[in-house]
Amino acid sequence: MSSSKWLAVFAAACVLVLGLAACGGGGSSSSSSSTSEESSESESGGGAPSTEASGEIAGAGSTAQEAAQKAWIAEFENANSGATISYDGVGSGGGREKFISGATAYAGSDTPLSESEGELAKAIKRCGPGELVEVPDYISPIAIVYNLPGVEELKLTPETLAKIFNQEIENWNDPEIAKENEGVELPETRIVPVNRSDESGTTENFTDYLSKAAPSVWKHEVSGEWPVKGGEAASGTSGVIEAVAAGEGAIGYADESQAGELGKALIQVGSDWAEPSPEAAAKVLDLSKEDPELEKGQKNVIAFEINRKPEEAGVYPIILVSSLIGCTKYKSADEAALVKSFFEYAISPEGQELAAEAAGSAPLSSALSKKVEAAVGAIE
Repeated sequence: MSSSKWLAVFAAACVLVLGLAACGGGGSSSSSSSTSEESSESESGGGAPSTEASGEIAGAGSTAQEAAQKAWIAEFENANSGATISYDGVGSGGGREKFISGATAYAGSDTPLSESEGELAKAIKRCGPGELVEVPDYISPIAIVYNLPGVEELKLTPETLAKIFNQEIENWNDPEIAKENEGVELPETRIVPVNRSDESGTTENFTDYLSKAAPSVWKHEVSGEWPVKGGEAASGTSGVIEAVAAGEGAIGYADESQAGELGKALIQVGSDWAEPSPEAAAKVLDLSKEDPELEKGQKNVIAFEINRKPEEAGVYPIILVSSLIGCTKYKSADEAALVKSFFEYAISPEGQELAAEAAGSAPLSSALSKKVEAAVGAIE
């Protein structure tokens, strides 16, 4: 290359360097500016804040919570390029097992850790010398989904619902169903109940509802494992939705946000008929109390005894309260900082709004949010 051409290239390079210096003011200033812009974006509801968190953590658990988890992770990683988070939707039971064994840094669960199964004691031990953290991250209705062409509205009392899933009522034109749906032309189609095949927080919440709302019919133990043999079983929330959608006459239970075009039954509450909605689900939690048996004196554990038999209008009692499970201390400060930052984003107003958009959930109330923030703040 001629000397004149070298000179031109050198001059252009100088201009570029000077231009970058003028715009960025050096490497550290550029980073500071970027962080400020991202924080400002978060404050205006544009995404997750940049917390300068870095490293890699894994979580696992609830499939009902999976849509919210994916949305949170995408926004958080976008704002924190040095952070990598994965979430495996293996079901609430599987997520709790992975967390207790130390295979994951955190879990997402639709039911609290249980002392009856020894889970709570094992989780406390896993977190030692730190403490266990278990906090609600959102509220979601469980819809009774059905596939019955031509039947746009279906009403079910708790007792009839229990008999259907207990396989005592076998056809859709059964007199008990017909009595609750006057004027509706019900087909003779055989009922195919679809339940979860994996250990599930959704199942545990649904069986808890049946045992309390229809105790004369549903005499099975409350469990994350489906207690009735027969019917059809499917893995995960998506599996239940697919099975119900594929079979005419099928009925199942699943997170309302994933119901799609399937019918959603109205459930009798008091003298009214309630439909599943985030707002109606949130009202039930307002009528529920914290459960000391599930909290066991752990100051960073918040768990509820859900009111399954409300009488008030505008409430829907078949709900789940999803939780994040973690520890106040981890093997490294970086791991603890990343878990804390991610939890803080999930429970923030921005995170709650994103979950509502992605998963159709109801956000935490302001009073509950303050308690949750204090528990997450204990992560060192």
